Amino acid sequence: MSTQLKTPTTDEWIPSLEDTPFMRLGGEEAVKALAAAFYDAMDATEPALARLHVLEPDGKVSRGTRERFGLFLIGWLGGPQHYIERHGHPRLRMRHGHVPVDSGMRDAWLRCMHKAMDARGLTGNVRRFLEERFGQTADFLRNTEG
Repeated sequence: MSTQLKTPTTDEWIPSLEDTPFMRLGGEEAVKALAAAFYDAMDATEPALARLHVLEPDGKVSRGTRERFGLFLIGWLGGPQHYIERHGHPRLRMRHGHVPVDSGMRDAWLRCMHKAMDARGLTGNVRRFLEERFGQTADFLRNTEG
């Protein structure tokens, strides 16, 4: 028995417990590489967004932040729950509550994620699914008008 996350249209992939986004991406190393590509894009193209994170002396988002996000993505995409084991429940709105997230920051975050998906060569149904889910989550985190 599988748990569907959304209603399919004609050629849409339907994630299930047997066929998760985590599996489609290629497992832990592939998801960590997506997280790394995300922060590489942020460092290169969205300095205002990068400055909201802990930075290394070279001005890039810290290794710890990158690792935490990789662990979060692994679990969020249907893989092992390493993030929860190490850091507890993500509580996304609470953890981001100290940062004013308006539509401009949301859009900057999404631009970085789209660049990361491009860099990792994600296409097709899994790409469409992730774009939708990342968009929903980024919009959910908005806590400021604009």
